[in-house]
Amino acid sequence: MLADLMITNARILTQDPGHPCAHTLVVHGGRILAVDPEGDIPVREVIDAGGLTVVPGFNDVHAHSVWFGLGLMETALGAARSAEDVYTAIAAAAAGQGPEDWIVASGFSPLLLTGPDPDRDLLDEAAGGRPVWIKHSSGHACTVNGAALELIGRSADLDAEVSGGVVVRSADGRPTGLLEENAMRLVQDLMLPYPLATIERALALATEHYLTEGITSVTDAGIAGGWIGHSPQEFAAYQSAHRKGLLKVRMQPMLVLDALRPLDGHAEDPVSLGLDAGIHSGLGNEWLRLGPVKIFSDGSLLGSTAYMSEDYAGCTHNHGYLQMDAEQLRSSALAAYRAGWPIAMHAIGDAAVEHAIRIITEAQQIYGANCFPNRIEHGGVVQPEQLDRIAEAGIVLVPQPHFITEFGDGMAELLGPERTELSYPAASLLSRGAVLPGSSDRPVSNGRPLDVMQSFVERLTPSGAVYSPAERITAEQALAAYTTGSAAATGTETEKGRLSPGLLADLVFLDQDPTAVAASRIGATTVLGTMVGGDLRYRHPDFNPSSSTKETL
Repeated sequence: MLADLMITNARILTQDPGHPCAHTLVVHGGRILAVDPEGDIPVREVIDAGGLTVVPGFNDVHAHSVWFGLGLMETALGAARSAEDVYTAIAAAAAGQGPEDWIVASGFSPLLLTGPDPDRDLLDEAAGGRPVWIKHSSGHACTVNGAALELIGRSADLDAEVSGGVVVRSADGRPTGLLEENAMRLVQDLMLPYPLATIERALALATEHYLTEGITSVTDAGIAGGWIGHSPQEFAAYQSAHRKGLLKVRMQPMLVLDALRPLDGHAEDPVSLGLDAGIHSGLGNEWLRLGPVKIFSDGSLLGSTAYMSEDYAGCTHNHGYLQMDAEQLRSSALAAYRAGWPIAMHAIGDAAVEHAIRIITEAQQIYGANCFPNRIEHGGVVQPEQLDRIAEAGIVLVPQPHFITEFGDGMAELLGPERTELSYPAASLLSRGAVLPGSSDRPVSNGRPLDVMQSFVERLTPSGAVYSPAERITAEQALAAYTTGSAAATGTETEKGRLSPGLLADLVFLDQDPTAVAASRIGATTVLGTMVGGDLRYRHPDFNPSSSTKETL
């Protein structure tokens, strides 16, 4: 038998403690056949890596691929640093558009602005009277203009109270155009669902980009429902994209709790939330598999809507809020869990984290383990005793260290010095024996794994301040987070995360060893090639390894 491929003359960081550094890999049938084989193995192709570093494929366990892909198709506001920048971009996007066309922009971060937020009337002027929908990078708020508010008001009552959200008003009671949390549904009800073909294109654009960064696996944290979904049929777009070859990396989408419904069954069966026919997490294969259920408990730290046990620094009587009644949150989560859906609960504030810990531990005590680990997404503030309970219960906390690099100064100002030390932990998780995965929350933040690894190690804010220095980890630990840690967090550690015999041949060629350079140089590492299942799906222009086939051996 001829094996498919041999990669040799490489510095291979396998992430396998039994064989941590290797020189040669043999790949067959999309999996690792051998590592540093002692005897000769006949192969069809040999790649001489010329001393390049090879690591397992990076696995981002909390991203939003459709949202990111749509952003690549919409007006980009990520570089906006003033309201004037926003008006200029909106005016450019409106040029040549029809008088009733919507102008949709994304990537906007109010925390990065110098000066006031965009004004609804000036947005009207910039757009020439067209409706404007600006999606904030946090995902927990959006801004619309007066023309959009007028359209919303034709079918919805802007004066009605919004459960778990706010239509922000000025001192005179006039809506400013800022819609927080569940109030975003007012504009989404007009604009959604997206056509499935649009969602497929967004997935194609996003996953093609992932390959350039060495990403081979992604968990999409919320589809098909709530304010974060794009269509009730969103998972069908993932299936179609996979079938057409548009899905370039392995995907584990999470359905939002809103997408589940009460299921009928035998009188002796417990009341549960799920999909028709009892479909639940774990369905699929190594390319596309249903993940846990995504449940939102609170809001955003950037928007001061995350649920804290104490008020935000400098604020009076504002410590955020839950997005649903606490008992409803508990009962819904338990109903989904007993139907076979592990819990992935969004919880940023320490008060929300407390609810998440209690609900998940109760679910595990009553119903036992599920098919994947239970998770708490983000952990913007986590008390030490909460970390103890998270580790003891085997819950996976999923922090995003690159938030610090992009938004750290603003977050520290909102939290104050004491809570900043408890924010987005990493070292504290590892010291307790808990799983630490790699994730970005893209497009809320930059999702390039090597940049996020640098953030894990440095924890520097935009001003250069060190953000909770006790939570710094080593470069080796940061690489492990994006490989073995992410595999453990997604329940796929027997499939990937290490370059060991029998595991998937997902790997990345790098121009330097990110664990052997100064912390400030980790992000400067170049991804030269990305292989998924033994298939080289991305080749950097500078990647020119010598290769020979069976005919020339």
